[in-house]
Amino acid sequence: MDEALPSRASDRTGADDGLGGLLARASLGDMEAFEGVYRQLAGPVFGTAARVLLDHAQAEEVAQEVFVEVWRQAARYDASAGGVRSWVLTIAHRRAVDRVRSEQASADRTARVGRAEPRQTPADEVPDAVEHRLERERVRRCLGRLTGLQREAVRLTYYAGYTQNQAAVALKVPLTTVKGRLRDGLIRLRDCLGVEA
Repeated sequence: MDEALPSRASDRTGADDGLGGLLARASLGDMEAFEGVYRQLAGPVFGTAARVLLDHAQAEEVAQEVFVEVWRQAARYDASAGGVRSWVLTIAHRRAVDRVRSEQASADRTARVGRAEPRQTPADEVPDAVEHRLERERVRRCLGRLTGLQREAVRLTYYAGYTQNQAAVALKVPLTTVKGRLRDGLIRLRDCLGVEA
């Protein structure tokens, strides 16, 4: 009975002992050994990151960062502090939590900056309002120079959001007539507004 316990303990650590050997070889630059570590731990690392981040793309990025760190820090792994799997998953959890904190800090900074931005003063708004009003009056004046049929076709398609087909139905004219009125009307508007073709 006592003999069964050590074998169970060795079974539990057996998989991690294999990882320990792979990590030791990886620390010496053995890429195949590192690939073995990656194959065994990629799923658990991604799962840990995904549970913390709740975002697939960010979890992938964190998993990549974790394996870069494992590659760089492999020589610093201390088997007496725990198994390789626990060590790597601790790195994954820490990186994911750091990402959450970083995202939150960024959102907080953005919110603070948004609140701190100076609003336009009424004096700043006056030139914009005057320019907008003058532009509107100019467009109205130019629309007034169109024929009634051209003006109605432009109004329906550009201001009311009708398609050319819908405008043709509303005006009870063929589609080609609406297209012609629009073309002629837009040419006249362009000339009136001084817009270069």
